[in-house]
Amino acid sequence: MDYLCNSIKETHQLASRIANDISVGAIIALIGDLGSGKTTFTQGFAKSLGINENVGSPTFKLISEYDGKKFKLYHIDAYRLKDSTDFLNIGGEGYLIPDEGVTIIEWADNIRDLLPEDTIHINFDRIQEHSCLRKIRIVGMDSGF
Repeated sequence: MDYLCNSIKETHQLASRIANDISVGAIIALIGDLGSGKTTFTQGFAKSLGINENVGSPTFKLISEYDGKKFKLYHIDAYRLKDSTDFLNIGGEGYLIPDEGVTIIEWADNIRDLLPEDTIHINFDRIQEHSCLRKIRIVGMDSGF
């Protein structure tokens, strides 16, 4: 399913709708260029879970964990990882079976070979003619939210 978001607010609203429909144990792979909306999406998702902490890109610490009112959120940024071996070397395999929460992985294409078959893929594309417009494609999740 494809969505067009014209603002940060619309991206947060879409993320909130997904967060309200997601189940514990889900893995969400975020794929897109720099500035395409991955972290903005994660911020809206986290807020919907009742997480009041500042959710930023965990590029330098790689993994952030947040306690939401519904469940935990594991936020991973694979941007600096060379390959799947780097992810496994930091103990990342445990986040691919999130028993107590949901895992969101930015730059998930860097570890694509490790992602479970039922991973939800969300692709972000900037529309060049409109600086605020993003096309967001969701694959692997029912569009009933």
